[in-house]
Amino acid sequence: MTNNDIFRKLRYILNYSNTEMKAVFSNMEHDVPSDRIHAWLKKDDDFAYREITDHDLALFLNGLIVAFRGKRDGVLPPTEKVLNHNLTLRKLKIAFSLQAEDMLAIWALAKFRLSKHELSAFFRKPNHRHYRECKDQILRNFLQGMAIKHRQ
Repeated sequence: MTNNDIFRKLRYILNYSNTEMKAVFSNMEHDVPSDRIHAWLKKDDDFAYREITDHDLALFLNGLIVAFRGKRDGVLPPTEKVLNHNLTLRKLKIAFSLQAEDMLAIWALAKFRLSKHELSAFFRKPNHRHYRECKDQILRNFLQGMAIKHRQ
């Protein structure tokens, strides 16, 4: 699952226009031209398609956190240069104020079963012996469940 897939899916889940997407970036004091957002939303085979970088997706996810939760003591969250599915899942958990039970219910909407122990493994440090990498299928099903929940 590419960063562009995640970006497109989040736009669909939130039902945001390009202007609203731009506003999320501005929460992180980052200005993104509308044409760049438009290019990130294009399908992979479109000539105007551009890949969204890990840093830009992290800015967007952090912008969602600020939009939904507010600035933490007036300080913006640090933006990662490298993003993986585990960090993406963690940022979505924070942005949408989700508890473990909420996340499991979201996966259940997508007809995907996951235990609480498996879920906690995604949020461990990578060098922990019970750390588990969040694969494409897991993140895809989570976003699918979010779409079902938020677009009903």
